[in-house]
Amino acid sequence: MNRQELERILPHRNSMLLLDSAQVLEDGSSQGIKKITGEEFFLDGHFPGNPIVPGVILCEILAQSTCVLLKDEVSAGVTTFFTGLDKVRFKNPVRPGDVFETRCRITKQKGNFYWAEGAGYVDGKLCVKAEFSFALVEA
Repeated sequence: MNRQELERILPHRNSMLLLDSAQVLEDGSSQGIKKITGEEFFLDGHFPGNPIVPGVILCEILAQSTCVLLKDEVSAGVTTFFTGLDKVRFKNPVRPGDVFETRCRITKQKGNFYWAEGAGYVDGKLCVKAEFSFALVEA
């Protein structure tokens, strides 16, 4: 999926649509890609002279990557909302010039609530891993 296709299932726009591309893999997991250019709004003050992608942004990229797995469930008037983050671990920083790659999968569903786990890598090196949940909510 390119950015235009992602906009059909994600409510994010402009600077908050954090994925460059994503795909559903044969094993039912998702893969997302975000090239960190150095021009992103969140690097402006984090940290001057030593820019590092904030952990909360890495978690948001994981969540957006997972939402591509719900492309058939998301329709007009339905928004995905983060409902929780658990067992988040940051292992290595993500910096300008890096290509951040995610691998995520849904582990459980109950009604309109979903639980997932994901990990983010740069050059095959683990940068973040987390368990998280979200809900599909009618607007």
